[in-house]
Amino acid sequence: MKNKEPDLNISRRPTRAIFVGSVPIGGGAPVAVQSMTNTDPRQAGATLAQVERLAAAGCDLVRLAVPDMKAVKAFGEVKKASPVPLIADIHFNHRLALAALDQGADAVRINPGNLGGVKKTRQVVEACRRQGVSLRLGVNAGSLEEDLLAKYGAPTAPALAESARRWVRQFEDWGFQNFKISLKSSDVLTTVAAYRELSRQMDYPLHLGVTEAGGLIAGTVKSALGIGLLLAQGIGDTLRVSLTRDPVEEVRVAYEILRALHLRERGVELISCPTCGRCRINLFDLAQEAERRLMNVAAPIKVAIMGCVVNGPGEAREADVGIAGGKGAGLLFKKGQPVRKVPEKEMLAALLAEVAALTGETV
Repeated sequence: MKNKEPDLNISRRPTRAIFVGSVPIGGGAPVAVQSMTNTDPRQAGATLAQVERLAAAGCDLVRLAVPDMKAVKAFGEVKKASPVPLIADIHFNHRLALAALDQGADAVRINPGNLGGVKKTRQVVEACRRQGVSLRLGVNAGSLEEDLLAKYGAPTAPALAESARRWVRQFEDWGFQNFKISLKSSDVLTTVAAYRELSRQMDYPLHLGVTEAGGLIAGTVKSALGIGLLLAQGIGDTLRVSLTRDPVEEVRVAYEILRALHLRERGVELISCPTCGRCRINLFDLAQEAERRLMNVAAPIKVAIMGCVVNGPGEAREADVGIAGGKGAGLLFKKGQPVRKVPEKEMLAALLAEVAALTGETV
């Protein structure tokens, strides 16, 4: 009797459904990808240009910092032309949240721990209710309430979860349920433990992220671990990868995480070997340039660029388009079938031409 194949599908945790603009969050909707602009929020032109780049990379939602009234005015200008829903990121001044809502914000992100208390928080909640706009209740290890820091001694996972529960109860007392929750720490295991605890206690949609994760390498690793561990357990309805980089890189990493878990697919999945002494072509430059040229392809497609004959032909056959390298040349594969032998100097052009033919997109 044959062994039964393991079920590789992730069973997602049921959550309430809310909307950010036209984008559904929770309720079984696909995990939404967010990012945040890092332009001067008072410069509408530069900010809109970055929003458009993020949208082209597949970003579903974009968050903008709103630190003052000049930024509120610019937010309104960007909102008029934005191709995706915009979230106003508010700290310290509840009046900025009210003003951003008047400028058409599709959602606001607040941290009640630094907004100035219950009365001011309620004004924002009531404004969201009047305008039918959702809210993100953001709990962050860096701005936890003083009494909870005194109780737990540090921004631990239980402290983050208790802060969230406190405000959820308050929101519910006000009759408001149109929100999602985030519990962010720069420590991966603290973040994971906090989300796990809260997900067992309530069914509000959860926004995932490891805050202040770092640069490209450290930030990608920490985000992939923290976000990936939670998503693999069915926890999470939307996410942001935090990198000290161009935010377009955040979107790319987010989709790689989702693709690896078979939750969403977008763009090129590039398979390439790390190389060894058997490699007889300049694989590093070939793979790097192919990755750059294929960055904006939206169609889900697998491309393999392999350096030698050990695993190269097998991986290339499994890809939609693949190159298996040899001595100064390589064998081009398309949909599992060998097409032709290509000299090394023509490999990139041949690979790109096949991707363009399959996807109908310019590369």
